[in-house]
Amino acid sequence: MQSRNRIAYAFLAPYLLIFTAFWLWPIIDSFLLSFQNTRVNPWTFSPGLNWGRLSRDPAFYNALKNTLLILVVQVPVMITLATIMAVLLNSPLLKARGLFRFAFFAPVVVGEVAYAAVFRLMFNLNFGIINKLLNTVGIPSVSWFAEKPPAMALLIIAVTWRWAGYNAIIILAGLQSIPNDVYEAATLDRVSKIRQFFFITLPLLRPIILFCMVLSIIGSMQLFTEPFLITDRGGPGGGTETLGLFLYRQGFVSLNFGYASAIAYTIAALAVLISLLNLWLGREPK
Repeated sequence: MQSRNRIAYAFLAPYLLIFTAFWLWPIIDSFLLSFQNTRVNPWTFSPGLNWGRLSRDPAFYNALKNTLLILVVQVPVMITLATIMAVLLNSPLLKARGLFRFAFFAPVVVGEVAYAAVFRLMFNLNFGIINKLLNTVGIPSVSWFAEKPPAMALLIIAVTWRWAGYNAIIILAGLQSIPNDVYEAATLDRVSKIRQFFFITLPLLRPIILFCMVLSIIGSMQLFTEPFLITDRGGPGGGTETLGLFLYRQGFVSLNFGYASAIAYTIAALAVLISLLNLWLGREPK
């Protein structure tokens, strides 16, 4: 048995070495970096510098506010749309279901730069199709990139469009795991389809929906691509700057790696806390 264990650990050794070198050590080193002053040469140990600045930095609180706003508004809307899409895709009345599933999942595989460019063109003030459609129903053109509320709405629309189909496919897999016998018994008891959805489908989908919500929360806390590419690095005036973009600006623009490390661990801690709260609120009733 000891010989077999040694052989097993020998096979695991390359992975463990790579994990330690490229994952574990960078995580530890980044945490230690958050306690250093990286604006001087050589770097010096200054435990309260970065964390103290973080607690009173208005730019950080602006990014935190924007991120939480996206999380509170976008995630529930996206999960609701994903659930509705999954139910429709699971309907036996739907023809060419494979084609529709691919169409809903396609935004995930579209290149980020390409889809950001498309959204910038669609929501352009002067020749964008969205403003053209608004004008046809008597609504004046909206400055999507020059005003904070429209820019935030644009960001939420873009993120929802990109990830709703991805979550719908996950929820669809959960729907297909529900036995048909449950619905047949409910139909025999003359339970309407709407009541079946709310009292059978949703309770049985609870673990899958919670899983999608946790993934979406983590993704929202790390949101970077859309505010960087679509709203031009968090514009206008920081109105759409997220924590991920604020981290990038401090680490790779200002080269303040110690402060960026403190921001990174704050993002991770917030993501864990919000996810745990979500799991606690969505736990099975006893």
